[in-house]
Amino acid sequence: MFTSIAILGRPNVGKSTLFNKLTNTRDAIVSDFSGLTKDRNYGYLKIGNISSLIVDTGGIDTSESIFTDKISEQAWFAAEEANLILFILDSSNELTNEDINILQKLRKLDKLFIPVLNKIDRKSDSSIKSDLQKRGLQNIFEISAEHSTNLNDLKKILKDSIPDSTNKELEGSKIAVLGRPNAGKSTLINKFVKEERMIVSEVAGTTIDSVQIPFKKNEKDYIFIDTAGIRKKYKQSNKVEYFSYIRAIHAANEADIILLLCDITEGLVDQDLKLINLLSETGKPILLAFNKTDLLSKSQIIDFKDSKKYQSKYISELTKIEISADKGRGLNKLLKTLDDLIARSQKKYTTSRLNKVLKNIINDKAPPSVNGKVIKIRYLHFAGTLPTTFIIHASQDKKIPQNFKRYLENSFKKSLNLSGVQLRLIFRKSENPYEGKKNKLTGRQVKKRQRLKKFIKKSKS
Repeated sequence: MFTSIAILGRPNVGKSTLFNKLTNTRDAIVSDFSGLTKDRNYGYLKIGNISSLIVDTGGIDTSESIFTDKISEQAWFAAEEANLILFILDSSNELTNEDINILQKLRKLDKLFIPVLNKIDRKSDSSIKSDLQKRGLQNIFEISAEHSTNLNDLKKILKDSIPDSTNKELEGSKIAVLGRPNAGKSTLINKFVKEERMIVSEVAGTTIDSVQIPFKKNEKDYIFIDTAGIRKKYKQSNKVEYFSYIRAIHAANEADIILLLCDITEGLVDQDLKLINLLSETGKPILLAFNKTDLLSKSQIIDFKDSKKYQSKYISELTKIEISADKGRGLNKLLKTLDDLIARSQKKYTTSRLNKVLKNIINDKAPPSVNGKVIKIRYLHFAGTLPTTFIIHASQDKKIPQNFKRYLENSFKKSLNLSGVQLRLIFRKSENPYEGKKNKLTGRQVKKRQRLKKFIKKSKS
């Protein structure tokens, strides 16, 4: 089961500010001008072991505008699909007709929603809270998204309200299969399960939901999550396509690994690169499989690999494989590669091993100087997986040059065999524990110093 939270409200009540705070990003543009958010923004709310898709929507209003209907339509699409809705209101203003209309429609949806009064930092004589209470709303939450006031309390409420998205019924390595329409996702899955479990058609949009298909191979359990094809520009007004899109993205978030299929006959397009960039935010390893190689000659495949997009940074850092799902070519290698990536992405490391590797890395290339002082890398420890995270304690945390950070990342990946695995290095400033402290000598050192003083005195005389 996937979960999603939709943020709704009229324009300029602080929805995008709250979205940025909850997702810890700056993906949504924030301004005092209304109407800047015309499309939906997607991000992930992570609280402890809970992760949920969160959707920022455009402001819902009744003003005369060419965009008004479409913006409102998209916002209500998000509300229909969501498990939980945050209804945002401006506490510094009175209750408006738009607010009332949104409230009435929310009640008709019969969805769990939390009324949130934002901008409590602004002094106001507004009666909006009492007006809402008169309309039957009792559990009204008050925040200032801009100043993060009461946000931790709001997160606690969200954590308690979000259904557990962990699938406890099926066991096995979860593989989310994503790609553009007709890339061969369902054909690939049918080859592995050896039956026509998935409908295969040349008509784009045959698969409209995320479907979990368990199977066993070499005494190991797997779960394929087949998803709808993600279009270059899915129709914003099409509910089915919108629901399919967020289900596909959420399937990637819940999987152990992402298998991104690309039709090699069509090559890489900008949408593939955008999708890779979006999927990388999940922290999961991505295996890029170029399908339908049986339709190209060897020289055509070589030309494809020489293309600028194939050689780009986005693609070069990924693990890649060439297959033909229809002919069954390269599928054993595909599964072996998936197993290997999953194992390496979930591997844990001891502090002692990591610091031995760190010592060798620094011996090969000493840390640079910042403002005349050499950066001291003191030690590091393992902090988690998906992505694999190391916390590095150093004399600096903000002024470390990007090229040295890149050097450390590449060196760790090479030393620990983390190719194709997302690695995150977090730097924390760690002070020298002995700095400013007087050196305390042991009893043996005191006696040695005394003997040395006597020897020097005797020598001078």
